Amino acid sequence: MATQVIMPQLGESVVEGTVTKWLKAEGESVEEFEPLLEINTDKVDTEVPAPASGTLLKLYVGEGETVEAGRLLAMIGEPGEEVPAGAEPVKHKAAAAGGNGQAKAGKASSPSADRKQGLGFISPVVARMAAEHDLDLTRIEGSGRGGRITKKDVEAHLAEGAKAPAAAPWEEPASGELFRPTEEIFKKSAGKPISTGMGDVVPLNVVRKSIAEHMVRSKHTSPHVTTLMEADLTRVVRHRTENKASYARDGIQLTFSAYFALAAALALTEVPIVNSSWSDKGIVQHRAVNLGMAVSLSERGLIVPVIKGAEAMSLRGLAQAIGELAERARQGELKPDEVQGGTFTITNHGTSGSLFATPIINQPQCAILGVGAIQKRVVAVETDGPDGVTDSIAIRPMVYLTLTFDHRILDGAVADHYLGRVVAKLEAWA
Repeated sequence: MATQVIMPQLGESVVEGTVTKWLKAEGESVEEFEPLLEINTDKVDTEVPAPASGTLLKLYVGEGETVEAGRLLAMIGEPGEEVPAGAEPVKHKAAAAGGNGQAKAGKASSPSADRKQGLGFISPVVARMAAEHDLDLTRIEGSGRGGRITKKDVEAHLAEGAKAPAAAPWEEPASGELFRPTEEIFKKSAGKPISTGMGDVVPLNVVRKSIAEHMVRSKHTSPHVTTLMEADLTRVVRHRTENKASYARDGIQLTFSAYFALAAALALTEVPIVNSSWSDKGIVQHRAVNLGMAVSLSERGLIVPVIKGAEAMSLRGLAQAIGELAERARQGELKPDEVQGGTFTITNHGTSGSLFATPIINQPQCAILGVGAIQKRVVAVETDGPDGVTDSIAIRPMVYLTLTFDHRILDGAVADHYLGRVVAKLEAWA
């Protein structure tokens, strides 16, 4: 009997993924546990192994398609063995139980089972899109198992409502013309840069597409406001100088990021409304501080691994976690769950020399902290003397900190109070 290759659930909160590459073609032989395809979930690539040895008889999902956990991806069996012509969905539990995407072919579950109560199962992705676009899901026809509404159904509904004009057919751009329909360029290029007469167009990879979707969705979802403060890092610099050697002996790199992470996490426990997200029923205030730390992947884009329970960690623990996650992110070794569930994000744009920026919120979080470059600057400082407080000029290591926040959740006074607590913790570092 042929073996089904099932879209696995790659993490507790990961309910769908994009098939980025098939490593085997129809008709090729495969060995059990041999890498069969690559799946991208929120910018993390994961190889799915073959659940059995045999011949890859049929592919039901093409490269670039986004599918839910539990979807039938392919069939493996003996040459000439009959397989279904179309992909019949399987029970969602099969993916979670199988782990490696293995399930024996058999009778599909009843499509009507999931439609007994209301709309049935609604994935977090569909629920988020419905909330963002104020959609009535009862008006959308579902194409998933048992009539379940999928991400593609929502996208089709939005496209129909927008009545967007069809893309123009491909033709060489006229002199002075700057743009070509992106989809047509991608099809024409077969994934390679092509000349448009005005320059080369580089097709988008999965990571860049995901970043673009997240950024546009964020700006369309919440009103962004940014507040700016600066902090004197004299005490932080001194502490790091005195302790980085002892950390290094334990294999831990003590970076400034650990100080910003600890200050931000502790301040979130003091101003917990910043550690929250918006919902139509009310503001969801999270108990744990799950800190996202943005990591640059150079030309590949940006990824945000998450440190769970950061409020309970020490400086040493955060330094170790930041180093390990950043290294595995650059090596492409993160697990899907490690980029999920963040409640607050820090982006250290200062590593490239930027003094300050206005970062975009990582939805559905309330705020994001931007850290600029640390610079020695001339500042006015107050000193206590026999005649009272006097002003003097000093050279201090200074940094600009920006907090971009969701104005639906926070007012300026609360946002400033939180950022002020971060500054206070950094300037009073013991």
